[in-house]
Amino acid sequence: MVDSLNDEYPPIPAISTGLLGRCPRCGSGRLFRGFLTLGPRCDHCGLDYGFADAGDGPAVFVTLIVGTIVVGLALILDIAYEPPIWVHMVISLPLAVLLCLAVLRPLKGVLVALQYRNKAEQGRLG
Repeated sequence: MVDSLNDEYPPIPAISTGLLGRCPRCGSGRLFRGFLTLGPRCDHCGLDYGFADAGDGPAVFVTLIVGTIVVGLALILDIAYEPPIWVHMVISLPLAVLLCLAVLRPLKGVLVALQYRNKAEQGRLG
């Protein structure tokens, strides 16, 4: 994948661009069309998002990050107060869902921006 517009668009930080859901090349256009659906191309610079394939990466990172936070808080709650199981369900389940929804889109944006910056492509043998 050769980017002929590298002179016009200098490299921008992938992390902040991805977290904001912006185009990884220009940093101005929108990356997402829906909540997790990528747009076909940047509405500012015209970058085709066909290269972007985050796969299951965002879900794996969300599972690891949110799972660690929710289980850690549930353990602290259990050790400190020993509440019945229904209290854990009322607190932990909504917390897990809200954190997953809050973290999934920014992480997908970061992974797509890192794919663009590092020119990541499918692996080939031979």
